[in-house]
Amino acid sequence: MNSRVETGSLTHCYHCGLPVPPGSDFTLRIDGAERAMCCPGCLAVAETIVAGGLDTFYRHRDKQNATNEQVRNSNAEQRQQELRLFDSAEVQESFVHSNDRGEREALLVIEGITCAACTWLLEHHLAKQPGVSSISVNLTTHRARLCWDPEKTALSTLMGEVDRIGYQAHPYQPNREEALLEQERKRAIRRLGVAGVFTMQVMMLTAALYAGDISSSMEGRFVDFIRWAAFILATPVALYSAQPFYKAALRDLRTRQLSMDVPVSIAILCAYIASVWATATGTGDVYYDSVTMFTFFLLVGRFMEMQARHRTGRAGNALLNLLPTSALKLSDGKEELVPATQLKRDDRVLVKPGHTIPCDGIIVRGSTSVDESALTGEYIPLARGIDDAVVGGTQNVEHAVEVRVTETGSESRLSTIVRMLDRAQAEKPAVARIADKVARYFVTATLLAAIAVATSWWFIRPEDAFWITLSVLVVTCPCALSLATPTALTTATGTLRASGLLISRGHVLESFATATHVVFDKTGTLTEGNLQIQAVHPLGSAGEKELRQLAAALESASEHPIARAFAPFAAEQADEVKNHLGQGLEGQIAGNRYRIGKPEFAAQITGVPAPSQPDQQGLWLLLCDETGPLGWFLLDDQIRPEARQIVDELKQLGLESVMLTGDSSSAADAVAQRLGIGRLEKGVKPEDKLAFLNQLNAQGAEVIMVGDGINDIPALAGARASVAMAGATDLAKTNADAVLIANDLLRLGDAVRLARKTRAIIRENLAWAACYNLLALPLAATGYIPPYMAAIGMSASSLVVVGNALRLSRAPRKPKR
Repeated sequence: MNSRVETGSLTHCYHCGLPVPPGSDFTLRIDGAERAMCCPGCLAVAETIVAGGLDTFYRHRDKQNATNEQVRNSNAEQRQQELRLFDSAEVQESFVHSNDRGEREALLVIEGITCAACTWLLEHHLAKQPGVSSISVNLTTHRARLCWDPEKTALSTLMGEVDRIGYQAHPYQPNREEALLEQERKRAIRRLGVAGVFTMQVMMLTAALYAGDISSSMEGRFVDFIRWAAFILATPVALYSAQPFYKAALRDLRTRQLSMDVPVSIAILCAYIASVWATATGTGDVYYDSVTMFTFFLLVGRFMEMQARHRTGRAGNALLNLLPTSALKLSDGKEELVPATQLKRDDRVLVKPGHTIPCDGIIVRGSTSVDESALTGEYIPLARGIDDAVVGGTQNVEHAVEVRVTETGSESRLSTIVRMLDRAQAEKPAVARIADKVARYFVTATLLAAIAVATSWWFIRPEDAFWITLSVLVVTCPCALSLATPTALTTATGTLRASGLLISRGHVLESFATATHVVFDKTGTLTEGNLQIQAVHPLGSAGEKELRQLAAALESASEHPIARAFAPFAAEQADEVKNHLGQGLEGQIAGNRYRIGKPEFAAQITGVPAPSQPDQQGLWLLLCDETGPLGWFLLDDQIRPEARQIVDELKQLGLESVMLTGDSSSAADAVAQRLGIGRLEKGVKPEDKLAFLNQLNAQGAEVIMVGDGINDIPALAGARASVAMAGATDLAKTNADAVLIANDLLRLGDAVRLARKTRAIIRENLAWAACYNLLALPLAATGYIPPYMAAIGMSASSLVVVGNALRLSRAPRKPKR
């Protein structure tokens, strides 16, 4: 049996594992074999263990080492096998597609991102890999958009590189991401709860210590008791709640990057360790309140950021969930219920009335009306027949149709909108880029200042070097600077929430303060979003009331949105009603035949041409019987009563109003004219709306987008700030930066005025925080501020910032006229 532990060409000591020096001949018989030792010391210890009958220690150690190595190798190999699965074309179908340049583009979710430094590291590391043409990591949603050439590098290799630098990549799949988001939320709540509860208790205890220090009247035994109690309460916060900062700091140090987690971790750990030492030895000061308070404040900020990120992440998931889970596939004339994910190009599916179309395709048999409001935002279903294209996620309204599949999975229209949404969110505004750069400089400056102070005091007075350096780290902790903006935004947000405007992202008020344009959708935003009868023009002896009842009797047999405008006037129901797709309705009432719908269609029953349509803009329907035309009905969407006032008010505030709508009819011109909106873009698709906003941005405009439909989602995401109406779709609300819960457009004017006041408050807060740091840092570095005073000063500066921000709760609002 080999008496030495071999690794390559080296012999290692059986006891300690270090290499055995050449010419060394220290051995000991253990478990029936001669074992090599590197020195007399290891030999003596090993002899003691064996002589004491404890040689089972080595058997247990060897077994455990073998098990650990097996587990490590097994986990690594398992991960490699998992990654190699993602090279399969079938697996990639759900999250990889071909972009305009012919490259492969994957949408991934990255675990472990905590700050802008993480996204910078991921982007720069992956960009260096062979075959990668572009990589963009979204700090908000933690999604990465990766474009690469699979001929040069496999996707599994690139995902392995993500693992290698301390993160983990997964394909973007709504269900998996939902589970990850929920796990992250629960962990954050637990850490925040522990920090919040114990911080309150520690603050009460240390307040007594501060009072005792000031009056010098507290007995030593009470001081010791309070210190030990504070130690017990602060330990869960320092060792459990603050763990995310430590892990992120270690990862950043391993990858040679600096983020705020590095000085934060140093400050927390140094203050905690120093406090524990002071408690155990009965000398020096304790800083448990600084440890817990700082940790709690940081966790609150991270939690708020996480909540906003989760709302955004779930938006894309919900959009893809518009697609049904199953489909009726036609095989040899037989219907087969299959998962929608199994559909392939050129498959045939049957879509029954009321069902959601499961894929992009072309109608090959039948005709129907399709509700495309999920994509276009317009409420009137559109007629679709043979050879017409239909989009997955839209709803079949009237008749069963057979559809040939053209696109599924990542190539579908809904998936394209999700990618547009991610792309719009990934584009960082100039302010965010400057903030990221300043943050890196700030972290570097903080660490360099602490090192310089520690070095200087080590030569001046070594016994004070640690405490003064700790004071510098505490006093430079950016509490006031970090609170300057969010406290003002939070207060202003609460004020607007009370008035009916719910803001979900902190940058909205900043954007409102500098906005130059407000872009409105039409249907459901400037208008009520419901068709109503605006006018009735009789053409015969029948009065308006009788005409409404006749038309309502015909329309009562229809589920079309137009029929809802007549529902309040229905007194009876027509017989033998026939629905002529895209034209109108025909039926019998009291033995007479009637038609209502498009003028040419309705007039066919009379045998004479249709009369001239009135000049007023809107949707005109003609009602006829066999004797001739009976009357005209004008249907239109009702303009919101406050719409004209908000357009005028925004003009007074210096903002230009623009109407951007998918409606291509003359009704859009009429609405713009009545509201005094000078610029109108009509008949635009979802991608065209985003392109229009990008054009405005390129011209230097700061845009606020106001919309209500899924078709507005790319524009809502691409605008500098976005607002959804109270009646908007859930997806629009989730993607918007704010929601008008009061459904009152006048709150936009309130928001602009308050945003400008908020900007002034933020500037005051930043000026105060900067002055505090500029004054406190030299005093702490020269030893005039002890650590406990630094902690008090940090807290006091934070209170000043918060108090100034509270003035926004009294901001006046312009009354409604």
